[in-house]
Amino acid sequence: MKIVHVVEPFASGIAVFVQSIVQNLRDDYHIVIHGEREYVMRTTEIIKYFPEDNVQFIRWRSAQRSISLVKDTAALVELCKLLQKLKAQKMVDAVHLHSSKSGFLGRLACRIMNITNVIYTPNGAPFLLSNLIAVNLLYKLFEKLGSSFGGKVVCSSQSEQAAYRKLGIKALNINNGIAVNTSHYTPGEAPVDTGKFRIVTCARIVQQKNPVLFNAIATHFKDFDHFEFIWVGDGEDRHLLTSPNITITGWLPQTQALELINSSHLYLSTSQYEGLSFSVLEALSLRKTVLLKNCIGNRDIVKKGLNGDLFANEQDAIVKIFQYYNNPAMLRIMGEYSGWLCHKEFNVDTTCLGYRNLYQRV
Repeated sequence: MKIVHVVEPFASGIAVFVQSIVQNLRDDYHIVIHGEREYVMRTTEIIKYFPEDNVQFIRWRSAQRSISLVKDTAALVELCKLLQKLKAQKMVDAVHLHSSKSGFLGRLACRIMNITNVIYTPNGAPFLLSNLIAVNLLYKLFEKLGSSFGGKVVCSSQSEQAAYRKLGIKALNINNGIAVNTSHYTPGEAPVDTGKFRIVTCARIVQQKNPVLFNAIATHFKDFDHFEFIWVGDGEDRHLLTSPNITITGWLPQTQALELINSSHLYLSTSQYEGLSFSVLEALSLRKTVLLKNCIGNRDIVKKGLNGDLFANEQDAIVKIFQYYNNPAMLRIMGEYSGWLCHKEFNVDTTCLGYRNLYQRV
């Protein structure tokens, strides 16, 4: 099959998601039409992680993050032309749209170009982002309007699927998954002993990931020398991480990021919402206990008291961190359950088989 992926933004977790599909569906040919966010991650760096034999990249030059009638119209026209050319070359068996901007413009473009075999994966419901009701209502309107253009909505977790169905939008669910190999799942080296209790997160530093809450939690521990917090990643809200016990590493190669997660005692997520976080799944595969903000996407990963916990607010998280610190044996037992759970429910082989079957049915 020839599968066209339309991606904006082509960075962070969405790039990992597309790469995993391309990597695991090697018998298919993939064409990735992508935007560019150099301040997050350069495309040249992202492409290095893709196979060389079954993928082609096409720059979607007009695509950008913000909502703008003029710029989005230009992006729509450009996307229609790209799809028209690929369709004339018989290079379109299925179109897979990734994230909200691609989902809206992509479904409209496919409707105009009379392409009906379309899948849209939100990778995080955009109508949950803002603290402003009016902004969320606007995103809900866009999602409902986009669904009227056609295509199938495929959510990354059951709780995300429930949020879309609550809007009256029919949605399927295929869990995100990662490669669960033996080096991740079988017992390996213990975390490096730095003399400190290391708490790690890995994400863009943006509003969705709630750096304000992460900073507030870390600040409570700033006078305890035996606690350290590490944020792997970077982003526009970096200035909100002000607590002196937080280390911001910037963007790192995947191997280095995984080494830091592996060196941690606890993985912490303060996100306001998720699709299904790849970084948290990596933490599971490395047998880490996870402490996650109770939100869509996160709540699908935690089996309470077995591989970690959900928390509702700053104080709740602080109490849990002290409990984990005082019970290292509990951390080890929960970590082993994390590895088993990842292998059972979040395996990339199952994810890609689900999408392959869906491409064919569409």
